[in-house]
Amino acid sequence: MRNRSGVAIAIRAGVALLAGLAACGCSPLGLFDTLVPKDGGVAKVGADIAYGDAPRQTLDVYAPRRAANRAMPTLVFFYGGSWNSGTRTGYAFVGRALAAQGFVVVVPDYRLVPAVRYPTFVEDGAAAVRWTRAHAAQFGGDPGRIVLMGHSAGAYIAAMLAVDDRWLRADRAAIKGFIGLAGPYDFAPFDVDASRAAFGAWPRPADTQPVTWAGTGDPPSLLLVGADDTVVRPRNSEALAARLRAGGVAVDVRSYPNIGHVGLLLALARPFRGRAPVLRDVAAFVRARE
Repeated sequence: MRNRSGVAIAIRAGVALLAGLAACGCSPLGLFDTLVPKDGGVAKVGADIAYGDAPRQTLDVYAPRRAANRAMPTLVFFYGGSWNSGTRTGYAFVGRALAAQGFVVVVPDYRLVPAVRYPTFVEDGAAAVRWTRAHAAQFGGDPGRIVLMGHSAGAYIAAMLAVDDRWLRADRAAIKGFIGLAGPYDFAPFDVDASRAAFGAWPRPADTQPVTWAGTGDPPSLLLVGADDTVVRPRNSEALAARLRAGGVAVDVRSYPNIGHVGLLLALARPFRGRAPVLRDVAAFVRARE
């Protein structure tokens, strides 16, 4: 009972902390990442590495401390933030959690609205993946076994790279899977400020939607949603899954009860894993991508 009570207290305190920081305009995940206990046995093996010339075209790399007998699966994780906020330094808990499962994990920054609009952040994502394919082996990763993963706006970027061959072209052959956490994949017309700011100037809204491009030949996909998510509705994942299945693509949609938009991401952190088996499901999916 003591352990369960401790987890419950940590969950309530974490949710309260995030809500309070958001209300005061602070960076909720930045402070959360600083305070939350992280997985051991891993290291940040690359920091502030440039994958382009712009200041925000930089990335960090996480990997297990103990060398594997073979090249490890490589994940590229894109964080969310409505395409207008976020920094990779707030997601060390994600990088370490995934690396502790035996993966090499790349967490890139990308350029943000209002400095840029669609498709610049997708182009940055593609550049980060190309860098990953060229350099994964230096960190023990398999450059031919890359899984794209993201949360919220980051899941959108990962989805576009996975299903739309305009961005990666020849490098797309190395993409063996896509994992989306609470991703917006079917949200035109643009009816909220964030989507209007990021996509409203594009003359053909359908071009911007992952559901437009999804189909035959896309990589196997794992789409995770919180049943209580009111920020990005689960119907986005259902719509993308329908397009993928129609094209003969293997796709698994998993919904976790009593989990919201941020809670789905926080379930990757050590104090919150009892709420939903997000980390377990992600790790199993990646390991199956041989």
